[in-house]
Amino acid sequence: MRLGNKVALITGGGSGLGRASAVLFAAEGAMVVVSDQNEDAAKETADSILSDGGDATVVGGDVSINADAQRMVKTAVEAYGKLDVLVNSAGISMRNVRDPNASHEMVWDRVMDVNIKGTYLVCWYSVPEMERAGGGSIINLASIMGLVGIPYGTGGGGFNPYTASKGAVVNFTRNLAIDCASKNIRVNCICPGYVYTNLIESMIRDSELLKTLEGRHPMGRLGRPEEIAYAALYLASDESSFVTGTPLVVDGGYTAQ
Repeated sequence: MRLGNKVALITGGGSGLGRASAVLFAAEGAMVVVSDQNEDAAKETADSILSDGGDATVVGGDVSINADAQRMVKTAVEAYGKLDVLVNSAGISMRNVRDPNASHEMVWDRVMDVNIKGTYLVCWYSVPEMERAGGGSIINLASIMGLVGIPYGTGGGGFNPYTASKGAVVNFTRNLAIDCASKNIRVNCICPGYVYTNLIESMIRDSELLKTLEGRHPMGRLGRPEEIAYAALYLASDESSFVTGTPLVVDGGYTAQ
């Protein structure tokens, strides 16, 4: 097993890439702490892991709230005695901001709070625990939209906070990797292309837009959550022991064009 005896905290573990990573990590021997703002969704993930003979614990909370981020890390350490792996998968786009009356400024603030501040806060509390454990691996979920702009005509426009937040995640990852290298903590991020998750659900309901998005990927399709989870597994495992500060692109060739 590639993650035997490792403890992994996965934010956003109630759905999408977070859930796929949690299930895969558990199957590879990790003790998994599943965190999500939707605690019921996190429990569904944990129950799935437990029913397959894995080991999982649930903690609810909002990664953008300092006390919640601290509690997520504390839960992992109290449950399993240490923290080896962090996957910062919690994230939203402007389409997922729940308040229909939110102003453009409120939408910007919420997306930035979850995507970059939330990543920062959970890392802030995780790094000292990993250092105490002798090292670890942090995997932040960025996006190809942290490397390139959103294509014209596919929604969002130049004021879309998602691209800014994911670009920040990429460079935060690089900077933290430099600082943590001497602590035996590796810090990388994954930049997925468009993947079938709830994050783009409203987009792919439009058959013409879905066709456009598929056509922008040279492989002719969108990604599957488990394909991103396997990239996270590589970064979490000792197989990537000389990899840090890297944005790993998993996008079906999207950014190769």
